[in-house]
Amino acid sequence: MFWKRMNRKTAEYQNEFISKHYDEVESIYRQMRAWKHDYHNHLQAIKAYISSNQIDELLKYCDKLELDLLSIDTLVKTGNIMLDAILNSKISLAKQRKIEINIKAAVPTKLTIADVDLCVLTGNLLDNAMEACVKVSEPSHDIDTDLEFTQPFIRVYIGMKGHQLYICVTNSAYGEIKKSGRRFFSTKKGQHHGYGLVRIDDICDKYSGYCKRNNEPGVFSTEILLPVKA
Repeated sequence: MFWKRMNRKTAEYQNEFISKHYDEVESIYRQMRAWKHDYHNHLQAIKAYISSNQIDELLKYCDKLELDLLSIDTLVKTGNIMLDAILNSKISLAKQRKIEINIKAAVPTKLTIADVDLCVLTGNLLDNAMEACVKVSEPSHDIDTDLEFTQPFIRVYIGMKGHQLYICVTNSAYGEIKKSGRRFFSTKKGQHHGYGLVRIDDICDKYSGYCKRNNEPGVFSTEILLPVKA
């Protein structure tokens, strides 16, 4: 009975997680479709500026278009479509929350790790990192720390090391993360709080991988190695 209940809750969490990330990715594609829809109008406006020799206004208009395009352009191209979708949706969310984010990622187009597992793994890592960064931006008054507040940040590196997929996420952290033994605990509230960390560990176990978490003053990091074949 216990394991059936746990499996049901895990399935509910995973469905909720995938649905949420689908909405995030769909939002990016809606922006891209809207820009393409306006493309013809932009060309007409540019031609009008040129024909009337309004070069200064033309340059200002082009600068605005460039900013708009940068806001919706695919920022990360890893070589894996699923990973691209997750990372770019998280970049968009991080920027909305004023979090400095830097991602370096390159993987083969196809991996033996299932797309759903890759989605859940990277999505949870970045969700946890953003949750920690939000606390840095808006610290709780009941947490005691001597750390100075700085711009919250997330650093992500994903790549192949031989036949292993290496994932490292480092982020700002406010105060000490709750821990019991070797296991860290989520501070999220809600029906499925804590399942993110469990799913990360489950996926690492599924692929006989390795997961190491470190909590130092002001910084939290997670390193993962998954033995997969390209």
